[in-house]
Amino acid sequence: MNKRMILGTIFLSMGMVAIAQTMKDVLGKYFLIGTAVSTANIDSKDPRVKQAIVDNFNAIVAENCMKGEAIHPEENRYYWDEADRIVKFAEDNHMTITGHCLIWHSQPPKWMFTDKEGSAVSREVLIDRMYHHITDVVTRYKGKIKGWDVINEAFEDDGSYRKTPYYNIIGPEYFELAFRFAHAADPDAELYYNDYSMAKPAKREAVCKLVHDLKAKGCRIDAVGMQSHNGTDYPDLADYERTIDALSACGVKVMMTELDLNMLPNPKRFGGAEVSQHFQYDKSFNPYVKGLTRQAQKMFNERYLAFFKIYKKHAEQISRVTLWGLSDGDSWLNGWPIPGRTNYSLLIDRQYKLKPIVKDIIKLFEQ
Repeated sequence: MNKRMILGTIFLSMGMVAIAQTMKDVLGKYFLIGTAVSTANIDSKDPRVKQAIVDNFNAIVAENCMKGEAIHPEENRYYWDEADRIVKFAEDNHMTITGHCLIWHSQPPKWMFTDKEGSAVSREVLIDRMYHHITDVVTRYKGKIKGWDVINEAFEDDGSYRKTPYYNIIGPEYFELAFRFAHAADPDAELYYNDYSMAKPAKREAVCKLVHDLKAKGCRIDAVGMQSHNGTDYPDLADYERTIDALSACGVKVMMTELDLNMLPNPKRFGGAEVSQHFQYDKSFNPYVKGLTRQAQKMFNERYLAFFKIYKKHAEQISRVTLWGLSDGDSWLNGWPIPGRTNYSLLIDRQYKLKPIVKDIIKLFEQ
């Protein structure tokens, strides 16, 4: 009997089972590998849910409960409970946590931009409100959260400024102010800009210019998040790689912050990841109610492997890869931009089991 067989016999006699390498074991040597979670995930009584989180990932981000409308529902009232629980979950399970997000035109504190009469507030008032919101949130989690998505989705795909209330009332200076406020609240926290469709050349150039401008003004910015809400035929992989290289050349790390794969067909007017998009249900846009076809599953596998080959190639430039949701059943893509669909966008299925392609992804990083 050889040494391997002897060890195997000993393990079996002791009631021990060898545990396969997981994503966090292997990919975690290159960059943080994470998932977005909800309080429903961390509070679940189904043991498979927690196991799926802690076995496969070394980083988490709160999917919704740190956004402005959730954590700061009234000007003088914060709702900390859900965010606190997710931070504690990360601490208890020795996971890195990212804060998402401080400034976003969608899901903001509803009171942020108007006075008691419903009129737009002045520039000075909005700056003051923004300061207190950022300062209070970041200070509460000082030393607990590794870094913050300071501003989210502030450019259009053509590279122009998105005309958000922050931009319309304050002007482009709100970028600098937000980063300065966040840094003052926790000088040790990393600070990020986050956006979708980053493979589009015009948006890439705009974000690179933002990074250069912030650095020139003495602001801290550590990384840019490429959301990576990908599809079977977008983005162009060459442009995707060019964005990684361009951002890295700006002196920041790159993060894949909201990775998923939309497997469903969409209307011609659909594009990007703007959450306000909404289309009426039609069964032609929901072809996989009973599961992916063999051809669709092959595309899913090939596409995910293609992206992770890029991540392996550019690992020195990448600090984190985070999947946007834990399982297919948790994915926002089941209800957006068309409600009531069945999507298969993540690496863990509806039974909280790893999909077979994960083994190939792990093997890629073991080479």
